[in-house]
Amino acid sequence: MTLPSEPETQDEPAQLRFLRRLVTTLTVIMVGGVLVVIALLVIRLSDGKTTPLLPQQISLPDGATARAVTFGPGWIAVVTTDDRILILDGETGDIRQEVTIH
Repeated sequence: MTLPSEPETQDEPAQLRFLRRLVTTLTVIMVGGVLVVIALLVIRLSDGKTTPLLPQQISLPDGATARAVTFGPGWIAVVTTDDRILILDGETGDIRQEVTIH
């Protein structure tokens, strides 16, 4: 009987040794890939260019509550809870257009 601290002197088969090395290699590659994806997400999301610039003040008509907001080049679209889409100027915040959803 051998002690657990003493390795057995039997050689492992070549296929088992290959499989053990393959699993170790794939694990290292997978960990590296996850780290690369995380780094790319951090770099992409921390880019200041993707943050939209808001005007100092946006005022909606009386009784209108914003449900959703989206940004375009030079305009802001606000979907209200009373089924309207308000297109606002991106610099001043003034209403350019109003669309009623039927």
